[in-house]
Amino acid sequence: MLNKIISKAPGRVCLFGDHQDYLGLPIIATTINKEITIEANKNSTEEFKIFKKDLNIYDSIDLKQDIRSDEKDFLRIALRVLKKYNCIPNHGYDIEIKSEIPINSGLSSSSALIVAWVNFLLTSFSDRSISSELLAELSYEIEVLEMGGSGGKMDQYTIANGKTIFLDTRTNEINSFDHGLCDMIIGVSNKPKDTQGLLRKLKENAQKSIDIVKDKVPTFNLYDKENINKRSYLDILDDDLKPYFKAAVGNFRVTEDAKKEFSKLKLDIKEISNLMNTHHNYLKNELKITTPEIDKMIDVSKENGAIGSKIVGSGGGGSVVCLSTDADTSNKIVSELRRVGVKDAFIAKRGGGPTIHYE
Repeated sequence: MLNKIISKAPGRVCLFGDHQDYLGLPIIATTINKEITIEANKNSTEEFKIFKKDLNIYDSIDLKQDIRSDEKDFLRIALRVLKKYNCIPNHGYDIEIKSEIPINSGLSSSSALIVAWVNFLLTSFSDRSISSELLAELSYEIEVLEMGGSGGKMDQYTIANGKTIFLDTRTNEINSFDHGLCDMIIGVSNKPKDTQGLLRKLKENAQKSIDIVKDKVPTFNLYDKENINKRSYLDILDDDLKPYFKAAVGNFRVTEDAKKEFSKLKLDIKEISNLMNTHHNYLKNELKITTPEIDKMIDVSKENGAIGSKIVGSGGGGSVVCLSTDADTSNKIVSELRRVGVKDAFIAKRGGGPTIHYE
């Protein structure tokens, strides 16, 4: 019986594959050295007494009560899901949750919290062997399957595995890369991202465009790169659906090209940056998920020496990530982003995975 537990999980940055994972297409993402922390101290009750420090919100979960089927709070949903795996809390904790990850900014603070929460619950109330695969699968089940989210697997699998990964979202096969990357300057916009609404719209239109092409060309296979390269299928589609198909195919190619670069012994950061810029152009010009503030942040980063920049998150707000190989340039970009009034700007390094400490 553990008296004190500290569970941490990192934020993540999508490098390649935004709006791809829900189509079953691959992604490349990395964790960053900003974490969410759950500190739990055993109490003498049968309650989780929770303080969400960054939001200044107190909550309490009575462990004797069943979780309703229409529950929307994922901390409670996690308890219902984990019960199926014989993880059943039988004593209370005083719990403080705090985050270094900017909230609702496209850096997966919610997924980091779910991974850290699942790790805390399994460590405290289960004798199961805890692996990155188990943390990813359970966190995905909670956040997407149980909560009915429109997203894919990128966030949970990246955070649970740590470092930089290529994820085949159809098979869950993961390739990990041990490159140190370079400075990642994160700029957080003043407008929160519109996760579910925008994701739902983009997912529906992208899938509709793919289904129409499949119906007209039965041999079409989205995952066959050679097939896609043989001809253009845009003439099959109405003008309003062409951008979604073009972005799906184009970003798939970019992600596969980036995988080849990451698979090399020596990472060519300039080539990675060129591919990142191409990826952003699809997101901006075809999917149109940027905002005037995001566009300004990208322009400022490039004007001050960033070699690669893109929007991060579902869009309609959120953050940007900018690559820099020079410390002075990195600091200059941060200063200029702050000067133009962004909500936050900081230099991030590649992070690790979830951690757990207990007494």
